[in-house]
Amino acid sequence: MQSAIGTGPQEQAQRRRARRQKICFAFGNLGQSAFYNAMSTFFMTYVTTALFVRVDKDVAARMIALITSLVVVIRIAEIFLDPIIGNIVDNTRTKWGRFRVWQFIGGIVPSVLLVVIFSGLFGLVNVNTTWFITLFIITFVALDIFYSARDISYWGMIPALSSDSHERAVYTSLGSLTGSIGYNGVTVIVIPIVSYFTYRFTGEYAQGQSGWTAFAVIIAVLGLLTAWSVAFGTRESSSNLRTKEEHCGPLDAFKAIGRNDQLLWTALSYLLYAVANVATTGVLFYQFTYVLGTPERFAIAGVIPVVTGLVTTPLYPVLNRRIPRRWLYAAGMALMIAAYAMFIMAPRDLAVVLVALCLFYLPQQTIQMTAILTMTDSIEYGQLKTGRRNEAVTLSVRPMLDKIAGACSNGIVGFVAVAAGMVGTVSASDMTSSNIHTFTTWAYIIPSAGIVLSLLVFLLTVRIDEKKHEEIVEQLEAELAESSDVNA
Repeated sequence: MQSAIGTGPQEQAQRRRARRQKICFAFGNLGQSAFYNAMSTFFMTYVTTALFVRVDKDVAARMIALITSLVVVIRIAEIFLDPIIGNIVDNTRTKWGRFRVWQFIGGIVPSVLLVVIFSGLFGLVNVNTTWFITLFIITFVALDIFYSARDISYWGMIPALSSDSHERAVYTSLGSLTGSIGYNGVTVIVIPIVSYFTYRFTGEYAQGQSGWTAFAVIIAVLGLLTAWSVAFGTRESSSNLRTKEEHCGPLDAFKAIGRNDQLLWTALSYLLYAVANVATTGVLFYQFTYVLGTPERFAIAGVIPVVTGLVTTPLYPVLNRRIPRRWLYAAGMALMIAAYAMFIMAPRDLAVVLVALCLFYLPQQTIQMTAILTMTDSIEYGQLKTGRRNEAVTLSVRPMLDKIAGACSNGIVGFVAVAAGMVGTVSASDMTSSNIHTFTTWAYIIPSAGIVLSLLVFLLTVRIDEKKHEEIVEQLEAELAESSDVNA
């Protein structure tokens, strides 16, 4: 009787800690995703519209092209660092555990550097362009490296929090929900914030340098607070699957990725989707400003995904208990293909564009969560296949893919802005049929082909699912138990 009475409060306390941990974990991705959107989408918007306003027009065009090229090259070069960063995270041993320390550091450094980047290196761009480019490269590389450490350690925590596939789905769903709010919320608030602070500092109704710097400060503070929420509000669990983790070198990190075929096929499918997705979302500002001629309605492009994310993300664990992930993935891709067809057919019709945006954003959280969970479950697949468990290394692949997609987004935005004549003070009335055709090709036609390829790769090559993962976990636990008995 005493045991039963003593257990009740203890179980309640454990449930409260579990709820608190889920809340803290979910809050972390709010600022992380807002940060990512600020860098992957609106940094190039800032570069093309505000950074070089005090520079000669021809010089500005060359500088925009140079910045675009540098960002693409830097990010593509840095993707090879992500597995090494994952390896460092996997080998981290502190009293905080493996992941939380990187949330603490990843909250501070990127936040400071974001403000530096969005301030034009505190006005250096208007003083000396040579020094500006030199210091910009150093700052941008440092920002990407520390942001990657934060992102990799965040998603790498999920297998450390639970080995159950459905429990992982809950954590992924919560993180994706707040991530959707953070990512798309930036789209809603960016123009009002930039316009408000530009007016406060200059008296002009525009999107100027001071407004973009204030925007960066707000995103930086949010990023810091949410990263520290994870750092101080979560705890790693221990299990038999994690007790025999060994240190491994950087070369082993690349080997672990290369030998995990299910991780690689899922990664290819996700990469095709991610590039297509950011290529489209990255130029929606130009769709509303230069194609529709309604920049004041651009906030709708942020409201729609917030609403659809709030509706679909909490439903994912429920639907996934009845519908296998692969069919959720296929249904989501079908909706995106339909959206692209509408974008292509009527890019100048606001009503059609809004319906297309709904179809475009409705399945995105489902697609992303399916990819993340499949990669997460491939950790045990790789452990069974190679005998090594690589949590952060395996999950460093998704941030690496997002980085590639972000680089493509920056490149596409910069290219489209210049090629379609959507730079400087031009307006929708200045756009020609050729301008619109260039825009539509890069914003919708080419990305739609990527979505089709992504679906085909996933359906034809990815075999690991919920049932398969459960079988793998059972086999691993049996092998580890047998090994323990032999050693004993």
